[in-house]
Amino acid sequence: MKGQVYKSTGSWYDVKDINGRFVTCRIRGKFRIKGIKTTNPVAVGDFVAFELEKGKETGVITQIYPRKNYLLRRSINLSKQYHILASNIDQVFVVATITQPETLIGFIDRVLVTAEAYDIPAIILINKIDLLENKPDLLKKKDEIKDIYSTAGYPVYEISAMTNQNIDKLKDLMQGKTSMFTGHSGTGKSTLINKVDKNMNLKTGKISEVHLQGKHTTTFAEMFDLEFGGHIIDTPGIRGFGIIDMKTDEIDHYFPEIFKHKKDCKFNNCKHLNEPGCAVISAVETSKIPLSRYKSYLQILDEIEDSDNPYR
Repeated sequence: MKGQVYKSTGSWYDVKDINGRFVTCRIRGKFRIKGIKTTNPVAVGDFVAFELEKGKETGVITQIYPRKNYLLRRSINLSKQYHILASNIDQVFVVATITQPETLIGFIDRVLVTAEAYDIPAIILINKIDLLENKPDLLKKKDEIKDIYSTAGYPVYEISAMTNQNIDKLKDLMQGKTSMFTGHSGTGKSTLINKVDKNMNLKTGKISEVHLQGKHTTTFAEMFDLEFGGHIIDTPGIRGFGIIDMKTDEIDHYFPEIFKHKKDCKFNNCKHLNEPGCAVISAVETSKIPLSRYKSYLQILDEIEDSDNPYR
């Protein structure tokens, strides 16, 4: 039997078969000893083959079909392993907020780099835009972030679940596609999903008044069918997004504005650190490349090897 994984709880998986029936499945032990370095051999979005267990209503996954793509990050406590957030994705929405909580630029950049590496189109949603009204400092920061990513070529939308700003636009973008939402805890992913489809009733949480950070409400990744066509994958709120399986000489490929200028560097193997004739550093100095994006590039590069750079 063939189906698609809609939910993963670590050891059990909800699989929807071709007739629309959900079957709770586990995986055979052999999946765990094939040298797979992921903490989750099966991910939400995977197409799988499974068979029903004799005399039971549960099933066993016997095969994972090739993935079109997937989005992964380094496991927090297991640095040599990685966790697949979801697979077979058409687009990823990075849900960011200027306040309550503040989304870190470095986090956005790491998600975008990973999406670029796996050829997944990324869209940035600046959520809770209603909280910025009559707050000049926050509005200025929002405009700066919007300019940084719009200039890099990413679609950026200001959105609010409270006032319905751009909710219809979001529905248009999601129609007929498998979309994944990711972001820090508390940025309003589940609230947005509930707003997009009135049939959804995902649990939402409040912001901690002490730390102004979100509390985890989504425990496991889960996919849902949308009433207007397509699917949405909701993922647990994450604070960090570790980069994995990337080489130092390819990181600049995943920053569109850096990649645009690298062709003018004096040396073909320029890493844009302190080499003479570096067009990327010149572009940073003339504000053609935002300093924040360049710093993110350096930080990711530093995870792979040490570097000696004045901007660090």
